[in-house]
This record gives sequence, C-alpha cells and structure tokens, in this order.
Amino acid sequence: MRSIASLTLSAALATSLLLVGTSCAEEKKPDTKEVAEDLNEQKFDNSGPEHDAQALVNAAEMSREQISLGQLAQQRGKTRHVRDLGKKMEAEHEAALIEITALAKTKTISLPTASTDSGTDAFRKLTDIAAKNFDMEYADMTVSAHKDAIAMFEKTSADSKDVEVKAWATNALPSLRAHLEESLACQKMCEKK
Repeated sequence: MRSIASLTLSAALATSLLLVGTSCAEEKKPDTKEVAEDLNEQKFDNSGPEHDAQALVNAAEMSREQISLGQLAQQRGKTRHVRDLGKKMEAEHEAALIEITALAKTKTISLPTASTDSGTDAFRKLTDIAAKNFDMEYADMTVSAHKDAIAMFEKTSADSKDVEVKAWATNALPSLRAHLEESLACQKMCEKK
C-alpha cells in the first residue's frame, strides 16, 4: 500500500497532467473510466480490492450508458414499448448509480464521473442511426448490455472477497435479469414491426 503522502502527490500530479492536457485544444479529454482505473490502481494492490474496484467502475460505466441511452430512447423511440423501456432503464439505472456511488465511497474507490468513451460511442451510434432502425438497434443494444452486466455481476458475486461488494452484486442480479427479460420482449416486439 502506498502512503497517504505518496497518494496525495500522485493525485496532484494526475490533476496537473489533466490540466495541462486540457489546455491544448487539439488534445482529447481523458476517458473518465481510465482516470478512475488509474486512481484505483494507485490505491489498491493487484488483488481483491482492485478487482472489486474494477467491478464498481464497470457497473458505473454501464449504468451511465443505460441512463443516456434510455433518455435517447424516450426522445427517438417510434413505439411505446421502446419509449417505456427507455424510461425504465433511465430510472432504474439512476437508482443503481446512486447505490454504486455510495458503495464506492465507503471503499474509497474512484468511479467515472461522466459518460465514458464507450458510452459516448454507443450514444453517437444511436443518434446517427436512421429513425426507422432506431427501435430495433436500441433493443439490441439493451439486450447485449444486460447480458454483459449479468455475466460481470455473477462473476463479482462469486469471486469477491469483500462481503459488501459480494452482497451488492448478488442483490443486483434479479433486477438485471428482469431488465434482460424486458429488453428481450421489447426486441421481439420490434422484430414484428
């Protein structure tokens, strides 16, 4: 474990580098997921805590993505079932993000603070898609995201050594499975149209 002075110095250096990087107009902003991962790597050794930190970072990234895509589905969805799914994903992933953030705070885990590059790419893809294809693409993306989330949460639930992280992952699985079922039903309705 690094000392507090070492972590403070590292954080100050990282902040300085971020400020220098943002002063250059041509430089791309750093991905908030990468920033969170770097900060967590400095805090934890390569064992249980770092793996738990990565699970929370990934969960926060997934929730932020589902919130933004859910908002977009409410705006661009042609069918009621797509708009309703988007509204539900936004609301439930906002609640999940609050829970993830609270747990991360108790574990001193850094999380992405804004949409990540992956989330921005997914949003851009749905924004750029033709209106007639939006509903199907949104349903497909939601199904895929929830399959990935379930796999990640099952792994965290089985492998985490931290009782609180293990309980959080285990308790989230029923909701994620319900989201997958709702997404699959939406996908089938989109296929019929």
